[in-house]
This record gives sequence, structure tokens and C-alpha cells, in this order.
Amino acid sequence: MRVLALAIWTVATVSAIPSAHAQAYDPNYPVCLKVIENFGSERISCTYTSLAQCAETAAGRAAQCIVNPFYASDRPLAGRSYRR
Repeated sequence: MRVLALAIWTVATVSAIPSAHAQAYDPNYPVCLKVIENFGSERISCTYTSLAQCAETAAGRAAQCIVNPFYASDRPLAGRSYRR
């Protein structure tokens, strides 16, 4: 009886945990491909250097190209510069 109760508790606990995957934005690439998969889940792959390159991969799929919000470019940030 204990084994059955433990099995039911284990199945209930595992099924209650959401199966979310960590989304990693690679800061080395400016463009990401967001792919919509089965049952509404999505996957993000940041391995593209231009929107045109990403668009070729996204063609014919349930996907879209987005700008990487964590892209670390070499140019300085726009804004005020202070002198000492």
C-alpha cells in the first residue's frame, strides 16, 4: 500500500512541475530565431549575424527573427559623456 501511495505521489509531483526550458540569449550575436514548436512552446536560438541570414532559416517554418536584447556590441552606448 505504501508503494502505491508513493508512486501516486511521485507521478503527481512530477506532472505538476512545469517543463520550462532555460532561454539563453547569446550576447555574441545580434539576431535570434524564435521557433514556435508543438503545443505552443517556443525555442530561441541566437546564432545569426544579420536579419537576412535569420530570415533564410525561418522561411517556411513557424518562426520569426528578433533582435537580441542582450547583444554586446563593440560600439559605446549613446548618451551623455562626462569630462573630468
